Amino acid sequence: MELRHLAGFVAVAEELHFGRAAARLHMAQSPLSQQIRLLERDLGVTLFDRSTRSVHLTAAGESFLEPARRVLAEASVARRTVQAANLGEVGRITVGFAGASAYSALPLLTRAVNSELPGIELALRGQTYSGEALGRITDGTLDLGFVALPVRRGISARVVRVEQLVLALPDTHLLADRVSVHLTALTQERFVTFPASRGSAIRDAAVHACLDAGFSPMISQEAPDAYNLLALVGAGVGVAIVVESAQNIHLEHVVFRPIAGDVLPLPIALAWRSGNNSAALRSVLRVAEDVLPTPADYIE
Repeated sequence: MELRHLAGFVAVAEELHFGRAAARLHMAQSPLSQQIRLLERDLGVTLFDRSTRSVHLTAAGESFLEPARRVLAEASVARRTVQAANLGEVGRITVGFAGASAYSALPLLTRAVNSELPGIELALRGQTYSGEALGRITDGTLDLGFVALPVRRGISARVVRVEQLVLALPDTHLLADRVSVHLTALTQERFVTFPASRGSAIRDAAVHACLDAGFSPMISQEAPDAYNLLALVGAGVGVAIVVESAQNIHLEHVVFRPIAGDVLPLPIALAWRSGNNSAALRSVLRVAEDVLPTPADYIE
């Protein structure tokens, strides 16, 4: 019993006409009739009642139709699976992310991978800040991560977004009505930040921006993620320096204001271990390059 014989049987069973079935299979009618006879001989049954005017399934043919369809479907799945594996389109890729930048970019990547690479599973690891992500990429426990530049030796990266730093304030704050706020106006403020122990690049950038403005920020509380950080700002616990993507998180009692003066932007990149030869990773990176291109105005 061959798959082509099953395909011929299913075509005739669905068309109930040898000529139409042969045309559907892009073959001549005589070889198709021969395939059906060979299949019947192999099974030891008659699958069709034939006459000069019509073709009908026998009881044996009726009982064989669904199993034949299932075998063809499973063969098709097996063929697609092995072809996908050969192209590196089967596997599991772990992705680390944290912060508003990743929250904006990650849905674009996951939707594209699910659509274009259905054989690849993205295992998402939240609250994985830049420092932690780079360490886990280096030791091989993470395949891909959203990180801030710079990266360490042995890691490749491609910038997918350039973030500006902005100020998050309670809507009742005295500075909330200003068009923009210079950091020197915040010397006596309490700050809410991301955890120091997790290697948050946004926290580091915020602290450095304050130091460049001439003061060390008074950090009153840490938050595990952008949503909780902004909730603390809205509750009046403190102010925060965040990336502009955080403005996509809508919470009551929080306003965002540009920071006046020269504040360095924060490039966000996708990073992976340079020696990672996973075909699945290469496929994901190819899709990522389409949906998360490097900004045209980014200059290294």
